[in-house]
Amino acid sequence: MPLSDRIAAMIEPALTAMGYEIVRVQLGGGRHSATLQIMCDRLDGQALTLDDCAKISRLASAVLDVEDPIAGEYTLEVSSPGLDRPLTRPKDFERFAGAEARVELSLPVDGQRRFKGVLRGLDDDAVILETGDGRCRFALADIEKAKLVPAGLPGRPNV
Repeated sequence: MPLSDRIAAMIEPALTAMGYEIVRVQLGGGRHSATLQIMCDRLDGQALTLDDCAKISRLASAVLDVEDPIAGEYTLEVSSPGLDRPLTRPKDFERFAGAEARVELSLPVDGQRRFKGVLRGLDDDAVILETGDGRCRFALADIEKAKLVPAGLPGRPNV
């Protein structure tokens, strides 16, 4: 199991008890400048505040100090998913149906790995994306990365 998944499993029960859910845990950087990024949402659907991020940071720091899963020093960053939120869970693809998204596959389909279009939800374990070339289906397991395209920014239509 990747270290980021193990870290998520360590902190998730306490975060859930506090009213938060993990969107993504990502460990990046090198051995001497590692950064642990934790993205969360509130379970009540409200926007994540700076106060919420501070609470999550204190909780995650306490758990990680005890468990000590990361060798060496690291920087902890806690944030909301933002406008270009990553789509990491099946429910994200349902929740944001109708929004524009970018999807990157782990292996190419007809020579293409990157797609952009309007999310149309899930059908079984497949993401449905409406592109300029028509409707595409991608197995969740084949998606390497997916994120929303922020609406209302120059050059990006509202969806």
